[in-house]
Amino acid sequence: MCFVVLYFHFVIELYFMQDENKTVPVPLDQDVESGNKDEPENSEVKISTFPELCNPPAGGTYFLISRSLGPELGGSIGLIFAFANAVAVAMHTVGFAETVRDLLIENNAVISDPVNDIRIVGVITVTVLLAVSLAGMEWEAKAQVVFFIVIMVSFASYFVGTLIPPSEEKQAKGFFNYKGSIFMENIVPDWRGETSSFFAMFSIFFPSATGILAGANISGDLKDPAVAIPKGTLLAIFWTTVSYLAIFATIGSCVLRDASGILNDTIPMNNTMDCEGLSCQFGWNFTSCRETESCYYGLANHYQAMSMVSAFSPLITAGIFAATLSSALACLVSAPKVFQCLCKDKLYPFIGFFGKGYGKNNEPIRGYIVSFAIAIAFILIAELNTIAPIISNFFLCSYALINFSCFHASITNSPGWRPSFRYYSKWTSLFGAVVSVVIMFLLTWWAAIIAVAIIIILLGYVTYKKPEVNWGSSVQAGAYNMALTYSVNLSGVQEHVKNYRPQCLVLTGPPSFRPALVDFVCSVTKHTSLMICGNVAIVSTTG
Repeated sequence: MCFVVLYFHFVIELYFMQDENKTVPVPLDQDVESGNKDEPENSEVKISTFPELCNPPAGGTYFLISRSLGPELGGSIGLIFAFANAVAVAMHTVGFAETVRDLLIENNAVISDPVNDIRIVGVITVTVLLAVSLAGMEWEAKAQVVFFIVIMVSFASYFVGTLIPPSEEKQAKGFFNYKGSIFMENIVPDWRGETSSFFAMFSIFFPSATGILAGANISGDLKDPAVAIPKGTLLAIFWTTVSYLAIFATIGSCVLRDASGILNDTIPMNNTMDCEGLSCQFGWNFTSCRETESCYYGLANHYQAMSMVSAFSPLITAGIFAATLSSALACLVSAPKVFQCLCKDKLYPFIGFFGKGYGKNNEPIRGYIVSFAIAIAFILIAELNTIAPIISNFFLCSYALINFSCFHASITNSPGWRPSFRYYSKWTSLFGAVVSVVIMFLLTWWAAIIAVAIIIILLGYVTYKKPEVNWGSSVQAGAYNMALTYSVNLSGVQEHVKNYRPQCLVLTGPPSFRPALVDFVCSVTKHTSLMICGNVAIVSTTG
């Protein structure tokens, strides 16, 4: 039931973000000069802008965090986010392979066995997707449009099917058209199994919402990212929300949770004495399979409920194929783009090799190969509900830091942070960051601890190496604000003998000219107070 709507937002977002041509963002330190380029430096008219924050290059998610919070946090999140997208390729591909496996079983065409069939189909599928990705963004964009059309047709088939009176065979499977009583029963939770809970289901469903950054991850391939990303993202959120609610409400009003699928389970002569449950009102007795928990059909048991309801079930299957493949393709494109941007910054050893791009669009072919290998490794797990929770915490880490970077840039009054979205609030960003962290631990606490530990290790490495980069991060802006605030506060505090620190202005000229004088004053300051070495420069005003 879920697959068509589960990945719908990927296609919507990429559809609205298409651009005909790619433009390269202006570098942060690029100058706009007046006159001849050979003029002396002091004759330049420099315009200081921050176009990269508005038009981030490829690897937008990593780029935004690293340039906002600095290389320490940015590098760790970039690596984790690229890995999460590569694992997401496996998750979406396994979703596709499970549907193919079910079709093979129905038609008695099993290749090996149910588990190995998923692995075989998954490996073949991700190989084909790799070929499409290597062909370039133009082919990927065309494929997304085709997937979008197929999903729209499958949606139409489903909604028409909910209005068609059900046959006796569909009634045996729990489908009875729109009934208020069915909706009221289905809207109440009914967790099943020892590990079933709201957050267990949330951890499986959550990766379906990770396509919100699909546009930012390919920002380097967009003509005008500052316009395309907000437009595509907001429209994707809107239409995805509408489609989710529409499908959940409609199928939840038409199909019972449990049904046997047996035509002989009708109630003879309206004798409901031995019948329990809502199905009794519609002339069917599913009590036996409910009590033994052996019902094969119904919303709680049958994954192909949408196909059963639809006017033409093969269209739902086509929609599942289009949705899962479009999502896998989007992640397979996003992961190498983010990884390539990280590799070019050379924050970690041995990854610079993968930063090389090829062709006019600077395609990260080596990154594609790495993502392909990671996807293959997780496809071999062959279990969708196992793969989904693995990547949930990694994505939540990324979202928490994205929200925190916006909040931090706001409270530090960073000059380069000028959000144009009229409804932006720094408190909303902080709320999003806190909620993301809380949900991480509510989903799987041990996985959250592992994710945080990985971030701390990666952060510690970059902090120790101290890369020679200056990205004008909000951390620097915060340090300046803090130093300025403390200096102003100290100016209004009366000195006390216990806190006395000598502050010395030493006219040494260049400090290396009078080392003895510098050493003498150091013996006074003891590295705990201020010493300023001064040099008087004599400038001739003649000629």
